[in-house]
Amino acid sequence: MCGRYTTVSRIEEVESRFAARFEKPGLFLSSSNVAPGESAPVILSGRPEVIQLLRFGLTPFWAQKRMLLINARAEGDHNPDNDPLYAGAAGIFQKPSFRKPIRTQRCLVLADGFIEGPEKEKLSKPYLVRRASGDALFAMAGIWDHWTDPVTGEILHGFSIITTAANDLLLQIGHHRAPLILPRELEREWLDERIPTEALSEWFKPFDASSFVAWPIRPDIKKPHLKSMELLSPIGDILGASKTFVAREQLELQGMGHSSARVRRMRQDDKVSQPTPDSAS
Repeated sequence: MCGRYTTVSRIEEVESRFAARFEKPGLFLSSSNVAPGESAPVILSGRPEVIQLLRFGLTPFWAQKRMLLINARAEGDHNPDNDPLYAGAAGIFQKPSFRKPIRTQRCLVLADGFIEGPEKEKLSKPYLVRRASGDALFAMAGIWDHWTDPVTGEILHGFSIITTAANDLLLQIGHHRAPLILPRELEREWLDERIPTEALSEWFKPFDASSFVAWPIRPDIKKPHLKSMELLSPIGDILGASKTFVAREQLELQGMGHSSARVRRMRQDDKVSQPTPDSAS
């Protein structure tokens, strides 16, 4: 699963990379630890020129109570062993929670890193996965839906990240799944509602790991209220093809989207904030 990821790039960088503008830039807070239930930037089919903030965790429109479906398996109920070479049917088109959104309500989930741990240890032994060089930003394939609370009438818009079996890099970490990271040339096509399901099925493959690296980070990342820059610093060896990648320098150059004063305040908050329940499903 993909239950945590990062959006630490500056607003200007995100807008330039995806040729879109934030609908409400004042509400966007860059984050080193996007957790389920939090708002995060996405681009929806039908409005490719706008970056919106939706809740990480989809509730199907027909549900009787709120849910947080953070991931949607491309294989659906198929591929129970998470075979990385799986080439069978894309069962997501038959899943009740996803069969409508995958056809007409797709989105790009904007990120510059994601966090995974081994299948057993999970976020007790986390790794940050990022591009090895160049443009740090990428788009994960997502779907979205809106749900109306039957009691309060509140309307919630949420999204799920499409996942596939693991690639070589995730297997090195010891994890069995991976987010579907779209090649840049397919990002706009993913938003095109006219694309037939047969074509979409061809894209449901593990992403190319050759341009990504991963390194271990502190297990404090599993606490969703912690958001400091230091959470992403490497505490061990880097995995992946690009062994010369200098993780700390890249993070410092990127600036984490924050001023130095704001980073200091976030570090102070990390020390005094009380933990909140993790809403990952």
